[in-house]
Amino acid sequence: MSIDRTTVPGKGVLHHVVARAGGHLYLLVDPRGPRHMLCYDDSDLEVPARAIALAPDEADQVAEILHSQPIADRLASLERQVRDLIRGAR
Repeated sequence: MSIDRTTVPGKGVLHHVVARAGGHLYLLVDPRGPRHMLCYDDSDLEVPARAIALAPDEADQVAEILHSQPIADRLASLERQVRDLIRGAR
């Protein structure tokens, strides 16, 4: 996967995501507000065919779904590693 980032003055940062399979997704991230998922038709790459605005908390929920391993599982793994390190230091 490749991700290109471009600053859009007054709007935020536009992330152009290209998946290995060739799919394109654009994410416009405004640090002060909503995130926008932009989908384009292959026939017109200038104007989004669909734009979905997400509030920051909604974007967090989508990000959690997309993680290959849930945050709770990653945190539990880190806690086990810390516990093992502490035991090994004794």
